[in-house]
Amino acid sequence: MATLGVLACMAGTAWAKAELLFASGFEKGVRLAPRVEDYQPLVGRDEQTGFSWPINILGARDSGLHLIEDDNGRAIGNEIRTVRDHDGRPTRALYSWQKYAHDATQSPYEILDITKGRRDLYIRFWMKTDTASLHQKDKWRAIFEWKTKGYAQNRGFRLIAFIYTDVQGHPYWHWQGDRNPQDAAWEIDNFDIPVPEGKWFLNEFYWHWSEGRDGRALWRVNGRTVGDHRGPTTRNHQPIDFIMLTQIYGDANPKFQWVDDIEIWSDWPGGR
Repeated sequence: MATLGVLACMAGTAWAKAELLFASGFEKGVRLAPRVEDYQPLVGRDEQTGFSWPINILGARDSGLHLIEDDNGRAIGNEIRTVRDHDGRPTRALYSWQKYAHDATQSPYEILDITKGRRDLYIRFWMKTDTASLHQKDKWRAIFEWKTKGYAQNRGFRLIAFIYTDVQGHPYWHWQGDRNPQDAAWEIDNFDIPVPEGKWFLNEFYWHWSEGRDGRALWRVNGRTVGDHRGPTTRNHQPIDFIMLTQIYGDANPKFQWVDDIEIWSDWPGGR
């Protein structure tokens, strides 16, 4: 990951429009704290970037790994491990695994109770998945999602990204905005961009919060556009309520993944 000084330099020149809100590669100083009920916080100051966990962007009141129906830690787990990054150098990364599922078993990193949710955001991070789960037939795994207020009462909006597999066990990308899980406002399937298997890939997500035609939800993988939706990205003028920054969730089990070098900006750095 670029150091905070380099990032600040870029933000002060060509990237002046975008404000860096958070950056961390889980490096020295970052650790997983003991579990408190269904949450496991990430805490500490990343000595490489200078940013501290937990994430409190947009006035969020809390954040952490939410261990949902994890069978007392037997179905899902999270660790910080030292591995090789996308350039082959040693790095610390968040390792997550899921062995099986009980209904809604999952472990998202949730940024909760956002109070300033009517603004643009850009998030990027590196990710690596296992290979076997990507070839189970007619399965899915979620990558990230965010929701506006009122979604649980069918008055809000959700944006969610997936890796799907078809009936032959071939993986592809799926990107959608919905009013509830059964009522998609729009869906995008992308079969053209290969899903990387057992190697790092860069995810970039951008949304322009709007209830009008100027709304935008853009997802890129390794610099290639998976989907670029133009139109409303909220409903009933609801602000963003919480963000599932990363996620291990789905019926393709067992599965595992690594996440590294997270950056959150107030706009897409360098333009779109």
